[in-house]
Amino acid sequence: MATAGSIAASIASKTKTKKKHFVAQKVKLFRASDPLLSVLMWGVNHSINELSHIQIPIMLMPDDFKAYSKIKVDNHLFNKENMPSHFKFKEYCPLVFRNLRERFSIDDQDFQNSLTRSAPIPSDAQGRSGARFHTSYDKRYVIKIITSEDVAEMHNILKKYHQFIVECHGNTLLPQFLGMYRLTVDGDETYMIVTRNVFSHRLSVYKKYDLKGSTVAREASDKEKTKELPTYKDNDFINDGQKIYIDEDNKKMFLDKLKKDVEFLAQLKLMDYSLLVGIHDVERAEQEEVESEDNEGEEEGESDGGAVGTPPDSPSNTLDSTRPLGPGEFDPTIDVYAIKSHDNSPRKEVYFMAVIDILTHYDAKKKAAHAAKTVKHGAGAEISTVNPEQYSKRFYEFIATILPPAPGRGVGSALPTGSRPLSSVRSSAYSLARAERICAHPSRSYSRFCCIFPPSVLCPLPLFNC
Repeated sequence: MATAGSIAASIASKTKTKKKHFVAQKVKLFRASDPLLSVLMWGVNHSINELSHIQIPIMLMPDDFKAYSKIKVDNHLFNKENMPSHFKFKEYCPLVFRNLRERFSIDDQDFQNSLTRSAPIPSDAQGRSGARFHTSYDKRYVIKIITSEDVAEMHNILKKYHQFIVECHGNTLLPQFLGMYRLTVDGDETYMIVTRNVFSHRLSVYKKYDLKGSTVAREASDKEKTKELPTYKDNDFINDGQKIYIDEDNKKMFLDKLKKDVEFLAQLKLMDYSLLVGIHDVERAEQEEVESEDNEGEEEGESDGGAVGTPPDSPSNTLDSTRPLGPGEFDPTIDVYAIKSHDNSPRKEVYFMAVIDILTHYDAKKKAAHAAKTVKHGAGAEISTVNPEQYSKRFYEFIATILPPAPGRGVGSALPTGSRPLSSVRSSAYSLARAERICAHPSRSYSRFCCIFPPSVLCPLPLFNC
């Protein structure tokens, strides 16, 4: 009988390749419109099953950061409608990524289910150089297609990245790398990396920004703005007058984490990363939910059929079995990048913020780009291609400016007694009436307040004489 050590050794082997021939297996199907995704689902399922038989080591060894496992499948008949007849699946550093998943409090069985129970969903978002994205069907993980250069850079930083995650106990704004794979189909190699989703699986994001602290050519293109959820950039953020309204405790924790993260990236000579910011508007989501319920009620009234219940083993029951969450509420163990707006913010919001795209090394190519942009825009221009130390300092300082101080009490001392900010007023209003009536007031200082009560209800803002 094979020991755990012999199985681990086979995973670490760089020369041996398993070959499996399938005749007819009665296991779960991996249906996806793209054969590549079917292979990913099959491979992740196989990998997690194999790892479940390997004893967790007391500590990782240097060879674990160079190891890989791979499998070649030929001429199998199973699921031939959805999967190619010949493919290879390679997982990089399986024991290291298993350890990282554990440190990020992600159970391997949950990870396997998220990536294999149903096909990943394509996203219209694109990363650097047009990189394609998918999200797992439950929106908890992001699958990104990367280059062989990214794989090499990941290998270069993986040991120090793992050490950093150990030292900070997984409490970081950096990407949570959870698995890295190579898929070979019809002779074409595709590299993929899986990370935790920055955004929530249940709270919708209505606006998002990619911020670098640079102002040169940092606007969303006209083509980008036509998308359902465009990715806006630094100049858009500034021109929108956008701010991140979080309380002082959350602000301090966020900036402390960010400072440690960017100092770590500077030590690794990494740059050109961004802060991805997603904004969930609580009141807007509430209103859309009310409208959706109204529409569903009308459709049910017209329908002759009864409601179809959710099967007991469906994802909605197994993944969200905890207490129901109210509007704007989230589980911090799942939505690890989420922060609520403070009580006196102009709007009741939830922010999702994390550092992304950290695999760009400041090499000779970047140095040449820096020199070219300096000549074009001038030495004082805030170009994105600067050395890692300068980049990290400018990045941190810019992010600090978008977090205004939270007021100690109220939004302003000039407000009349009993008045409340918009977020508080709206919550009360929705329970009394769905109608909305905006009060125009000549004073600009009160322009962010409005009355949404019908005339028959006493307005809580008497200053406006509604």
